Amino acid sequence: MKSDLDQILEDNNIDALWVTGPGFNNPVMVYLTGGGHLTAADLILKRGQPPLLFHTAMEREEAARTGLNTRSYGSYPLKELLEEAGGDYEQAMALRLAKMFTDAGVTRGRVAVYGHAEVGPVVGALPRLRDLLPEVTFVGFSRDPILMRAMMTKDKDEVERIRQVGVKTTQVVDKVANYLTSRPVNSDEVLLREDGQPLTVGDVKAKINLWCAEAGLENPEPYIFAIGRDGAIPHSSGNPADVIRLGSPIVFDIFPVEAGGGYFHDFTRTWCLGYAPSEAKHIYDQVLTVYRQIVSELEVNAPFRRYQERTCEMFEEMGHPTIASDPNTENGYVHSLGHGVGLHIHEKPFCGANADAMDILAPGSVVAIEPGLYYPGRGIGVRLENTFWVTPEGRFESLTDYPMDLVLPMKS
Repeated sequence: MKSDLDQILEDNNIDALWVTGPGFNNPVMVYLTGGGHLTAADLILKRGQPPLLFHTAMEREEAARTGLNTRSYGSYPLKELLEEAGGDYEQAMALRLAKMFTDAGVTRGRVAVYGHAEVGPVVGALPRLRDLLPEVTFVGFSRDPILMRAMMTKDKDEVERIRQVGVKTTQVVDKVANYLTSRPVNSDEVLLREDGQPLTVGDVKAKINLWCAEAGLENPEPYIFAIGRDGAIPHSSGNPADVIRLGSPIVFDIFPVEAGGGYFHDFTRTWCLGYAPSEAKHIYDQVLTVYRQIVSELEVNAPFRRYQERTCEMFEEMGHPTIASDPNTENGYVHSLGHGVGLHIHEKPFCGANADAMDILAPGSVVAIEPGLYYPGRGIGVRLENTFWVTPEGRFESLTDYPMDLVLPMKS
């Protein structure tokens, strides 16, 4: 949790954090500020001290709403910096940063760099900044051991935000289900739009986008509404031109975030409209069996990877190839069981090949559980997913409340 951050910094021999970029759609900045309409910002946090947030003059009130100590970039006038830099703009920006670090009390030690920003200005500034602050070492991580570790466990306010995104998500999903099952169908078992033309994946996604916006949700990453063969390719978002047809399996994987970039929720259902072919139903029943068994076996503080191994074991007993026996398989069970969910749609704890000793089902963690089977050659993909919170008491509480039926009966 955020309260653990100073200890985590000490454990990793880090003296300060530098977070750059906007105050929205920027997970680490949102984590440390609470989010807000900051189009450009820098946050410097020295271990053991409250952070200092730097902002544009026009966004001073937005910055003040964070409750943090703030300072405007206007405190470091560009004209004066350019004069000091002899007209060299890159040097002027480095001088500004050096003064900001000095004012934040960071003039030596190891500084971890985070944020979503254009790479060019950061790369341009760092060599000059190192010259101006020779006792500071700037470090980055391919696998973040600091913020991902802190974010892995959530407090009750964070969990409530994820829960509310889940409530809104399932409301959108229900609108989609009601819309699909209310459509007329032609003699080829194709659903029809209001104008009598075939209903397509693109048409349905336009409705989903509208309903998400009305609910105060955004989809910064392409969600999945895929039918037939596309649904059997796990990360195919769906071909907009594909028509919606009775009996053809649809994988609907939606993972919206609070508007402005905050907390995510992850949800997947597989549907057949009207009826399900016997092979699709058989595969669906197997996925549902594995899902229920895994959920029943979850234990607090257990390594999350254990359940990935267990999922592979169960699917192989059912006769399906898995990535345990063939890491390159494109049929059967081809991905990991789940992942943490929070300000990133994928965060710790992980359970796949890159999971480490820290990836445990700790109290406070929020995880998605999503087993699936995929057979592109047969046009069948099935995935089921709910998001769970490991409560402080060690219970696994579902934050997703929606039926897991395969067949959605048509209303006409």
